[in-house]
Amino acid sequence: MKKEEKTNVMRLLDGKKIPYISHSYEADPTMSGEEIANLLGEDPEKVFKTLVTRGKSGKYIVFVVPVKEELDLKKAARAAGEKSVAMIKQRELLPLTGYVHGGCSPLGMKKQFSTFIHESAKEHDRMFVSAGKVGYQIEIEPDDLIRLTGSRTEDLV
Repeated sequence: MKKEEKTNVMRLLDGKKIPYISHSYEADPTMSGEEIANLLGEDPEKVFKTLVTRGKSGKYIVFVVPVKEELDLKKAARAAGEKSVAMIKQRELLPLTGYVHGGCSPLGMKKQFSTFIHESAKEHDRMFVSAGKVGYQIEIEPDDLIRLTGSRTEDLV
C-alpha cells in the first residue's frame, strides 16, 4: 500500500464532514476495475466506475456503474431523458472533469453534471468509487454519494 495522500475528493468529504474510508494501491494504468476490486479484496459488485457521456442534446451526463458491468447506452439515455448518449473521447475527460482516465470520480469534478448511479448501489452498506486519482479509492455510504452528487439511482446495465 502507498503512503496516505489526500486527494481533492477526500478534502471535499472532510470539509463536509462526510465519513469515508480511503484505500490506496499500486496502480497500473492497464488494470481493469475487477482487478482493482480484487487488489482491494472487495466484491466487484461494490466497486463502481465513473463514466462520462454526452447526450444528443449536447449535455454531459455522468453514470456510475459496477466495474464488472457495462453501461447500457439505451437505458442510460432513457434515464437521462435523452434520445441517445455516447461515451466522450478519452482526451476530453481531463479538460472537462479535471480527472484522468482511471481516476475519474463522481465527486469534485470541475462542474457538477447530471449524475445517475446504478440501482445496485442501494443494495450495499458501502460502495467504492475513485477518489479522483489513479491508485486511490474511497469507500462511502451510497446515500451520502447520492446526496452529494444530487444523483438518482436507475437501472443502467
